[in-house]
Amino acid sequence: MHGEYKVPGGKLVVVDLAVRDGRLADVRLSGDFFLEPDDALEAIDAALTGLPADADAEDVAGRVRSALPRDAVLLGFTPEAVATTVRRAVGGATGWLDHDWQFVHTAPQSPLTHMALDEVLTREVAAGRRGPTLRVWEWASRAVVLGSFQSVVNEVDREAADRFDVEVVRRISGGGAMFVEPGNTITYSLYAPGSLVEGLSFTESYAFLDDWVLVALGDLGVKAWYQPINDITTEQGKIAGAAQKRLGDGTVLHHVTMSYDIDAAKMVQVLRIGREKLSGKGLASAAKRVDPLRRQTGLPREEVIDSMVATFRRQYGLTDAPLTDAELAAADELVRTKFATPEWVGRIP
Repeated sequence: MHGEYKVPGGKLVVVDLAVRDGRLADVRLSGDFFLEPDDALEAIDAALTGLPADADAEDVAGRVRSALPRDAVLLGFTPEAVATTVRRAVGGATGWLDHDWQFVHTAPQSPLTHMALDEVLTREVAAGRRGPTLRVWEWASRAVVLGSFQSVVNEVDREAADRFDVEVVRRISGGGAMFVEPGNTITYSLYAPGSLVEGLSFTESYAFLDDWVLVALGDLGVKAWYQPINDITTEQGKIAGAAQKRLGDGTVLHHVTMSYDIDAAKMVQVLRIGREKLSGKGLASAAKRVDPLRRQTGLPREEVIDSMVATFRRQYGLTDAPLTDAELAAADELVRTKFATPEWVGRIP
């Protein structure tokens, strides 16, 4: 069995092993990490050999830690990373390069259509009718996108939303509300089989699925890191938030909204929570904006997106695969029967 795990912001950890009579055998740890002293590698292999194959990550990490000499130095990985890699190997996890990634980037769509497309494409990947996919969104109009479990009245000032022609929609993933306007954010979704995140905790899977974005931002001169559970941040503050939804078979929807250049004054009038978060940060003036990607890259939004997609393509491969007529029809039907209904939008009033 073979498992790989790229530590977010760190190094690649690889393990090859067998399972005999319910226990780990022939364990061989490798990777591009740094480890001193040199013989600590053999000590880890020996410590893991014979461990029950169903040992949880905490037990595996504890066995690794107990095998390390007092003066051991681990750079780019941790005992927990080794444990994650072992669990991925035993669980039959796949890696990014095991999949033929598809790419969707269409003309602007309505907020309701975007909500529906996320559900449709997740189910298409689960059914095997579409390969794992990266989709970059383009917004046709202003919206507040509520997390699946948020209250409308607690999050949105409906009077301000109506005044600014902001549509209120609800997505299928949890997390917080987002305020979007055409051209002011960068939003993308990943639709992937559960095998890609096999062996990862929910917290680990967030960072794992967005590690490529950190590389892409680094290529643009932006030093960013993942702030658990679901934020991407820099020294100048948060620039993105992620959310996930898992289907019963493990298929994962992972989507991220990044702030390119948001009108903070408008946002704090529409989002109630935004007033609390931003009132103490000098952003109440109409002259202020939340513009980390525009300011930190100095590039047009389209160039930032092109660079991000190029990074993904370089690392994992990417083939253009436009939305099919069947997918668009299914999204239209879901808008009609679910996402545009008062029962869904107001499921938590």
